[in-house]
Amino acid sequence: MKITIIGAGNVGATAAQRIIEKELAREVVLVDLVEGIPQGKGLDMYQSAPIELFDTKVIGTNGYEETAGSDIILITAGVARKPGMSRDDLQATNAAIVKDVTEKAVAKSPNAILIVVSNPLDVMTYVAYVRSGFAPHRVIGMAGVLDTARFRAFIAMECGVSVQDVNAFVLGGHGDSMVPIIKYTTVAGIPIREYLTMHYKDERKAEERLKALSDRTRNGGAEIVNFLKTGSAYYAPSAAAVEMIEAIVKDRKRILPCSAWLTGQYGLKDVYVGVPVKLGRNGIEQILEINLDESDLKALHKSAEDVRANMAKLKFD
Repeated sequence: MKITIIGAGNVGATAAQRIIEKELAREVVLVDLVEGIPQGKGLDMYQSAPIELFDTKVIGTNGYEETAGSDIILITAGVARKPGMSRDDLQATNAAIVKDVTEKAVAKSPNAILIVVSNPLDVMTYVAYVRSGFAPHRVIGMAGVLDTARFRAFIAMECGVSVQDVNAFVLGGHGDSMVPIIKYTTVAGIPIREYLTMHYKDERKAEERLKALSDRTRNGGAEIVNFLKTGSAYYAPSAAAVEMIEAIVKDRKRILPCSAWLTGQYGLKDVYVGVPVKLGRNGIEQILEINLDESDLKALHKSAEDVRANMAKLKFD
C-alpha cells in the first residue's frame, strides 16, 4: 500500500516511523507546509532503513503530486491551542487547515481511506467527511483507540498487572465528556469492579479508584500537556493511529473504538462520535451496537450533543 501522512510534526513523523518499521506500506509520503521539514525527516527516516531493515520508500514533500494514488491518508495537520486562544478559535483555525488539506489530498487519491487525528477530533473528522465527499465508512476519526489505551494503561498501573490483560472501551467524543464503559472493562476477563474490590478488599475504595481512573482518562491528554509545558502527546496518539492503519492494511477485522458517522445507531444520527467498529480493508465494515447501561447510553448522548454543538459552529463555503 501507499500511505500519505499530512503533517510532519511530532504525531505525523512518529506515525511515519512506526509505519515504515512495521513495513505496512511500500511507500510513505510525508507532507508538510514548512519547506524542508518533511524532506529532512523523510530522509532521516530512510537512513535508518539499513539498521531497522525495512525497504519502504519514504518521500518528504510540500506538495501533493507525490501523494497520488494513496490507499490511506492520515491527517495530523493543525495547530495546538495557544495561550489566549479560545476553543472556538482553535476549531475555526484547524477546520480551515483540515478543509484545505483534505481537498488537495483526495483530488490526487479519490479511492483512499481517511484517518483524522487533528483536533478537535470528532469535528475535524466531520470536516474531512464533508470536504472529501467520501462515503462515511472511508472517513474515520482516531480517538477511542487512544482514550481506551490510556484507560487500560492507568488500570494496569493501578492493579500492577500487564496491559495485555486489561480490556476496555472508551466511547463518545474525544474530550471531557468521553465515556469509559465500565460494564465492558475487565482484567483477564474479571470485571473491573470485582477485580478492584478483590485488589483493595474494600468495595468503597474500589469504587473511588474506579472513578479516579475514569477521570484521569478524560484528562489524559491535559496531564501530558501540563508536564511538557510547550507540547502535547504524540507517542500514544501515533501508536493509536498506526493500530488503525494496520487493521486496514492487513484486513484484520479489528474491533476498535473509533469516531464514526452514525445513522441511527445508539439512537444517534448525523454526528461523528466514538463507538466500537470493525476495521478492515474497506475501512469501517460494521458499527457494533453493544448493549449499554442506561447511564452509559445517556452519557454517550450527552457527549454526542457536545460534538454536535461544535459541528454547528462550522462555516462551509
